[in-house]
Amino acid sequence: MISSEFDTIAAISTPLGEGGIGIIRISGRQAISIASKIFHSPKGINLQNVKTHTIHYGFIIDPSTQERVDEVLVTVMRAPNTYTREDIVEINCHAGYITLKRILDIVLYEGARLAEPGEFTKRAFLRGRIDLSQAESVIDLIRAKTEQAQKIALEHLSGRLSIKINELRDALMRVCAHIEAYIDFPEEDIDGFTEEEIIKEITHIKDEIKKLIEGYEEGKIYREGLTTAIVGKPNVGKSSLLNALLMKDRAIVTEVPGTTRDIIEEYVNIKGMPLKIVDTAGIRQAHDLVEAEGIKRTLRAVELAELVLLVLDASRPIDSLDEEIISRITQKRLIVVINKKDIKNKEFQLPDFLKNKPTVEISALKGEGIEELKELIFKTTISGKYEQEGLVVTKLRHKLALDSALNALENAFQSFKNKEPLEITAMFLREALGFLGQIIGVVTTEEILNLIFSEFCIGK
Repeated sequence: MISSEFDTIAAISTPLGEGGIGIIRISGRQAISIASKIFHSPKGINLQNVKTHTIHYGFIIDPSTQERVDEVLVTVMRAPNTYTREDIVEINCHAGYITLKRILDIVLYEGARLAEPGEFTKRAFLRGRIDLSQAESVIDLIRAKTEQAQKIALEHLSGRLSIKINELRDALMRVCAHIEAYIDFPEEDIDGFTEEEIIKEITHIKDEIKKLIEGYEEGKIYREGLTTAIVGKPNVGKSSLLNALLMKDRAIVTEVPGTTRDIIEEYVNIKGMPLKIVDTAGIRQAHDLVEAEGIKRTLRAVELAELVLLVLDASRPIDSLDEEIISRITQKRLIVVINKKDIKNKEFQLPDFLKNKPTVEISALKGEGIEELKELIFKTTISGKYEQEGLVVTKLRHKLALDSALNALENAFQSFKNKEPLEITAMFLREALGFLGQIIGVVTTEEILNLIFSEFCIGK
């Protein structure tokens, strides 16, 4: 069957598994009529006659057998004041895979179609309830790993980014309209911007776009987390450090070298920044095939890491194995973690290359210096753009559109200053408008929409 935006769609909107409540969501023109066919009210209530945004107690009945499937609460919400701006029915039943699937199967049999990933939110966008940047923020809200990430996603969902982009587009349209008026009516005396004011306005718009672009790296960290590899030779305390950061015994800690043989990944919240910590196998000459594979994965993790915590053992001098490891991470963003400070050897000295790197001394076993390390990680990776501006860009798609808009504006600026034909300046300004429009969905394609909403889970 070919999918259509006018189909009535349905899906399970809660995670599968045992729980108190599960929800099946139905949206579309037939949502209420389908629900009324399978809902039995002890009071004889017909869902097609109830008021909007009301909840009703009863049972789901299998029309083919008249068998009771589950005891439920059904919420009826009529268009246009709903998430999708269509009629929506939500069936609150007992959570459990069999119950949820059976009710969904009945709903589908009665005429609904299984929703595609993100289709409920896609309909909210297509019907103008939210713009594209707000729609994208829904998935960020679901996936947020810290309160700060959740706060940023909620700000985008409320429209803060959309408001900013629309302000820039409005300013750009005024400049563009004035220039095009000169093109169309060169002999008329048109009130509006002087040349100096046009240059000033384009410069202002460029500066505002630059601020958004500069905040992307910080926004990306809040949204996706920062992949951080704990690296060092065996027995320097990497697993102890992981446990100290997590405040739980996640990794096995022994005095036997080579205990960690595989990659261990965990998230830790550092002042609202999600840090994806990767504890790696100690780098040395492998003693068996399993350890060799662990070291191979370690080197791959280091290659992919955005931040490396280099753990050195302060209880003994730096040796050739430490130096070999250091040589592999010279190009990475790096924090030097000197462990076992409580039993520091007098002969321990940092190599010259590391002396200008952010450094902290800790005792992972005793939990000393861990808060200082967290503070150093935060200061090393977060610029403070969010605290200064209160708005950051978190998605690569938005950043690329802003880059393109800025490039078009630079071309328009140079064209205007060089006294080139105004048609060329206007062309570049329209390009910039188009790129800004891509962010909020004013200018978009079906391919882009499908790519964006494919990230969503079914039922959202």
